[in-house]
Amino acid sequence: MSRFFTSRYAGLTPYTPGEQPNRMEYVKLNTNESPFPPSKAAEEYTAKFTRALNLYPDPECRELAAAVAKMCGVEAKNILLTNGSDEILNFAFMAFCDEDHPAAFADLTYGFYPVFAQLNRIPYEEIPLDENFCIRVEDYLGIGKTIFIANPNAPTGICLERSKIEQILQANPNNVVVVDEAYVDFGGESCIPLIGRYSNLLVTQTFSKSRSMAGARLGFGIACEELIRDLNTIKYSTNPYNINSLTMAAALGTLSDPDYTQRNCRTVMENRAYTAGELQKMGFEVLPSSTNFVFAKHAKISGAELYQRLKENGVLIRHFTKERIAEYNRITIGTREQMDTLLETIRRLYGGIL
Repeated sequence: MSRFFTSRYAGLTPYTPGEQPNRMEYVKLNTNESPFPPSKAAEEYTAKFTRALNLYPDPECRELAAAVAKMCGVEAKNILLTNGSDEILNFAFMAFCDEDHPAAFADLTYGFYPVFAQLNRIPYEEIPLDENFCIRVEDYLGIGKTIFIANPNAPTGICLERSKIEQILQANPNNVVVVDEAYVDFGGESCIPLIGRYSNLLVTQTFSKSRSMAGARLGFGIACEELIRDLNTIKYSTNPYNINSLTMAAALGTLSDPDYTQRNCRTVMENRAYTAGELQKMGFEVLPSSTNFVFAKHAKISGAELYQRLKENGVLIRHFTKERIAEYNRITIGTREQMDTLLETIRRLYGGIL
């Protein structure tokens, strides 16, 4: 770092995103992107807006907010659109956490949570998952902290029942509970129906995974009107025009074609079941997943070695170095062809020990 870099952030460890190769020469199963292109309707809507790029986008995103609200079964006043769900998560750390309201989240979860806490100089607690990589609800009851729960969780893929999250909400009435539902469309149970009953609930979702728009950067939050107003205070104090016109247009097109999204989700879930089954036949332990990825390890193959050898053979998966999960790898679910390439490569590399 330079001598000008503020000491405030000298100890900050930034988030490490998944590899994005410059040349698409890999079967890319490392960053949980959709293997399917955006809906044709998204392309058509986007094309119509290119002539208006000389104008600023609507900072209130009124048309899109209304469409997202309709999809979620809430009102537009309950929606805030952001530049990816990462932005609204950061807003939540800024709006609802401080020295008197520390953050709390699992020890094995989305890697941006501790980064946001450190970035905003917020004290935080990492609460260990149990031996089966599940959240222990009792660890979160009445803890007096702002709670962040990725549900389904990443990188494990495990989903917590809505009734258990409701217990956490009830036990922490004076603290916000943020439920990060980036992967909920692949078999999870959304907490959106609880919005009207709990003023301390913020649900976040994204267009990146199930809606094939990772490159467009669009996320959103759903909460009571008061929480949305708080988050808007942060938004309008940082970047009022946080959603560009083309992203809004693409999202409107996507929402006009829900059948396309639902078909893709079903295909991913079918391919997930197929891949998990084939991996298990080869002796892999695969955690139960409600996401568009599986988390797997093999007793005879080092997690780091499997990641590296697959990469050398044109298949990218995601490896994490935390001691407790170092033998696991996270494998994004792609097309059946992509999954067969992964499986055939593993068999070719390790046929003698599987």
